[in-house]
Amino acid sequence: MDIRHARIDELDQIMDIYVHAKKFMDEHGNEKQWAGSNGVTPEKISKMISDDILYVGEEDGILHFVFAYIQGEDPTYKVITDGAWINDDYYGTIHRLASNGTTKGVVNIVTKWALERLSSLRIDTHHDNVVMQNALAKEGFTRCGIIYLENGDPRIAYQKVKI
Repeated sequence: MDIRHARIDELDQIMDIYVHAKKFMDEHGNEKQWAGSNGVTPEKISKMISDDILYVGEEDGILHFVFAYIQGEDPTYKVITDGAWINDDYYGTIHRLASNGTTKGVVNIVTKWALERLSSLRIDTHHDNVVMQNALAKEGFTRCGIIYLENGDPRIAYQKVKI
């Protein structure tokens, strides 16, 4: 699997992945995570592509998953309640991870890729996203507390530090 920056000419394929992922989340009791102002729109995805923070997992010309990866401080992670980060080291953050459902172990693949770049990784998810919570636990992420998005919505925050 090749992980690389997403291209604007792939926007339709990327949006198809997000539509599939949203349907999966809805079917598994997580209807609110990408709803309202947190929705995944072509405009938001285009901006992430132009900002060079959106990545895709590609194999044999097919896009299997997509995610945003940002190195450095994430403003929504400045304040954490009901816990604390493992450390304050320079970190990478994964956002908007989605799969088309054809590749198993996407969280594992993306985690390994990210930890090759930095030794500290953070991610958050909606409290209804039990599938992601289980995947993060399986990958050795530590539940650190609650962070709040720009619109005030709470998210469960996780961190993994490479040993």
